[in-house]
Amino acid sequence: MEQRTLGRTQRQVSVVGLGAWQLGADWGEVDESDALATLDAALEAGVTFIDTADVYGDGRSETVIGKLLKARPDSGVFVATKAGRRADPHVAEAYTLENLRSWVDRSRTNLGVDVLDLVQLHCPPTAVYSTDAVYDALDTLVAEQRVAAYGVSVETVAEAQTALERPGVATIQVILNAFRQKPLEELLPAAAAAGVGIIARVPLASGLLSGKYDESTEFGADDHRTYNRNGEAFDVGETFAGVDFVTGVQAAREIAALTPSGATTAQLALRWILDQPGVSVVIPGARNADQARSNAAAAALPPLDDATRTRIRDVYDARIRPQVHSRW
Repeated sequence: MEQRTLGRTQRQVSVVGLGAWQLGADWGEVDESDALATLDAALEAGVTFIDTADVYGDGRSETVIGKLLKARPDSGVFVATKAGRRADPHVAEAYTLENLRSWVDRSRTNLGVDVLDLVQLHCPPTAVYSTDAVYDALDTLVAEQRVAAYGVSVETVAEAQTALERPGVATIQVILNAFRQKPLEELLPAAAAAGVGIIARVPLASGLLSGKYDESTEFGADDHRTYNRNGEAFDVGETFAGVDFVTGVQAAREIAALTPSGATTAQLALRWILDQPGVSVVIPGARNADQARSNAAAAALPPLDDATRTRIRDVYDARIRPQVHSRW
């Protein structure tokens, strides 16, 4: 699989990674054997980047990944985790060196590693991105060799642009997909100029861009696509990229019609992201081995032609832009 440099980490990672939120919680139950099979399949397909967080299943996602690392010590996989959401209440004042050190040490234990490859601030309150003491704390964790590098995960482009001003920020994780195109305008060019990596999350808009759903599709009670549709649990932009479900289904149907022969609509959506200058890695989730292999195969698709890219932009402008562009 194609490799790209992950920003200021200077590490090479596969262009398609694996998002491991669903292996912990909030996407319906995934048992441990299926989770490990998913991870194994991803690595066998060429994936070398896995993204997780300390709160996914209260550490379950990290722990399962730790078992993979122990079983495959020479895999060379790069694991990015996140910290901050364990704070209760989740306020800017919680992002102290003491708390960050505690959260990071817990992740090190869960993953079974001495040094975390990358720790990302996990969509903290907006004020955190401009707080000197937070970056001083992260620099300290690097100096203590608990963390090799740090980055931020953001909800808004404005938060990302604030973080870009900090010389220690190696990566920015942001929602980027055919239904969330605002980062293309200023953020991706600015990140590329600064040498900061872009990790594209929610690439399939919580499955909408797989083209498999219709207006009657329902999800389980323990699935965030049921309980967070209006932002009841966390930022609504994390669920269906903030797009109304019915509108998203209709827009996805139009994009699905553009799928090239021999490919899936999900692969089309992933290829669209990989074609955007400045993207380091895209992190689709997978709940089973077949999904992991199919997602990885998107890297082998040729770049989309101009007509397809234009049509995807037209769908966004007509159906999606009014709902999301000004919000995030």
